[in-house]
Amino acid sequence: MKAVKLIPKYLWQYKFVIAVFFVFAIIFAGIAYLYHLDIAAILYSTLLCAVAAIIMIAIHFYCYCKKHNERLRLLEYAQTLELPSPQNLTEADLLAVIEKLREQCKLGYEAKRQEKTEYLDYYTMWMHQIKTPIAAMGLMLQGEDTKENRALAGELFRIEQYVEMALWYLRMDDMSDTVFMSYDLDGIIKDAVRKFAPSFVSKKIKLDYSPANITVITDKKWLSFIIEQLLANAIKYTEKGSITIKVENKILSIADTGIGIAKEDIPRIFEKGYTGYNGRVERKSTGIGLYLCRRAANKLSHKISVTSLAGEGSTFYIDLNTYNLQAE
Repeated sequence: MKAVKLIPKYLWQYKFVIAVFFVFAIIFAGIAYLYHLDIAAILYSTLLCAVAAIIMIAIHFYCYCKKHNERLRLLEYAQTLELPSPQNLTEADLLAVIEKLREQCKLGYEAKRQEKTEYLDYYTMWMHQIKTPIAAMGLMLQGEDTKENRALAGELFRIEQYVEMALWYLRMDDMSDTVFMSYDLDGIIKDAVRKFAPSFVSKKIKLDYSPANITVITDKKWLSFIIEQLLANAIKYTEKGSITIKVENKILSIADTGIGIAKEDIPRIFEKGYTGYNGRVERKSTGIGLYLCRRAANKLSHKISVTSLAGEGSTFYIDLNTYNLQAE
């Protein structure tokens, strides 16, 4: 079927040769007519020429299709596959151009890779260094329990969360340190809740959580990141009410009674940079947190989803048994 689709392209590519053939045929027929040659001899010779031409065209078309398939294979592995030896001057010229472009692309790729490595190294170092003054300010604010200090501690905690999010963002493309093991899910959830305990207290949000007493196969560090991001969002967009954490059939749900998500925004909330209507109104959303959660969940072979009603709250689900994973 693919060969049939190539016939029009083949005929168009060799239209000059075909035109020359027809010109020669007309000249041959004209000369035969002028010399009053036997019509049977003319037809017989014409038939032999036509049969020979068809056979030669069929062989040439087969080679044409074969070379086309080889070029497609080269295109698929353009960066690593060795190019074939040129069969004519045209192919030699094209091969020289391709080799030159390959060399330029390689140099450009190496330069970009080096630039990216330096960029990642610098910002990773900066983020680790900035944690030191953040921790120092946190200790200073614990010295006196006042309303102002509690407010400052809350803002400092938010700064720390943004720094952590940026660090996770840099790590996202390289999750080579991921280790799948069997973990106690309650321990991961409790660590995340403990981290946000001051936020629950300051906003007077009730936490409803019953231990699940189950183990899951996952990477603790990245699953903790997902849970913390969902808890941070739940606290951020809940002014009063409660946050409920439940586990049923290894599906972890985090529900809040906050402002919810507009119906038209739900299909896009996991897109990079998408904040939605509520994010634009509240001016608190970066559009990165949920994007990172979805990417991390995919790499962990988990599935994350959401249901929500604007003005009533949202529920995020992490399916921890979507795929069968083996612990290391």
